[in-house]
Amino acid sequence: MSNTPFDTEQYQAQLDEKSARMTSMFAEYNAPELEVFPSPEKHYRMRAEFRVWHEGDDLYYIMFDQTTKQKYRVDQFPQASRLINDLMPLLLDGVKPSDTLRRKLFQVDFLSTLSGEILVSLLYHRQLDEEWEKEAKALKQRLNDEGFNLNIIGRARKQKWILDRDYVVEQLSVGDRKLTYQQVENSFTQPNGKVAEKMLEWAIDCTQDSQGDLLELYCGNGNFSMALAENFDRVLATELAKPSVVSAQYNIAANNIDNVQIIRMSAEDFTEAMEGKREFRRLQEANIDLKSYQCNTIFVDPPRAGMDDDTCRMVQGYDRILYISCNPDTLKDNLAMLSETHRITRFALFDQFPYTHHMEAGVMLERK
Repeated sequence: MSNTPFDTEQYQAQLDEKSARMTSMFAEYNAPELEVFPSPEKHYRMRAEFRVWHEGDDLYYIMFDQTTKQKYRVDQFPQASRLINDLMPLLLDGVKPSDTLRRKLFQVDFLSTLSGEILVSLLYHRQLDEEWEKEAKALKQRLNDEGFNLNIIGRARKQKWILDRDYVVEQLSVGDRKLTYQQVENSFTQPNGKVAEKMLEWAIDCTQDSQGDLLELYCGNGNFSMALAENFDRVLATELAKPSVVSAQYNIAANNIDNVQIIRMSAEDFTEAMEGKREFRRLQEANIDLKSYQCNTIFVDPPRAGMDDDTCRMVQGYDRILYISCNPDTLKDNLAMLSETHRITRFALFDQFPYTHHMEAGVMLERK
């Protein structure tokens, strides 16, 4: 039976501990009072991955204890969205009778949305064929007849079998707006939908009195770009991962936004372009004249490693810096440089990952 460690009664205590830890970590920077954005206590994760265990004629989901490495059976997973929990048993019930669907199936990945769409990836230790596609289509139809808005992907070595599409379309409620986002399988998206909404609202609030244009580094699928566009004349955003850039273009069109431009470049290359050290053909091909932008504000949401020193120095050139961090340790490292020229005027904790040590932070920095 499922025995995932999970105690909702401990939620507030763990959030209070995180708040105290975050406040203490950044005390030397004289940050204002920490703004704390809690998570729902359960059904907060929009994504989940499970291994599949074969035992005679039975199939069930398992996870591994990170400390002991022992496997345990998972019949329900209250951390995951209600949609994932509703689908979990029905999906296995549909797979079990079909030798084609169950043979050498070793993992199931779920990607769900607040908008009601869900994508399931079935991972195999064997090659897939037309018979698999036929059975998977029949399973998809049966589950959709039961009220799901479901797509299925099959994956095997060097194979990706898409029945219809490999993405979901999420809708996030941000203030009085609904923002639409394409979220592609295996691409980065914020795992906690409700906290993601709060992060967007906070970023909009931080920049509501902005003037001029916004420069954004590490924009992903345009998650923040779409929300912040209303506060600026124009938004110029960079992202290196090609699937994320494609999704960002989809999201610009889906939200009818006409003042956001996405460039596929690394933050490091873009820094060199901004400083005039190198010319990049992709900027010329996109008819982007960097000198035409009046960017007083820069937004950064870097990977866990934070920003390198050159990017930090470039970022210091802007009057206002909005920084979202998935790793407070590297945020603190970057602040050692940024605090030479800027002071923290807003400070936030977003509890993206309840019941874990992980913290997501937001800081607004303004020139001293």
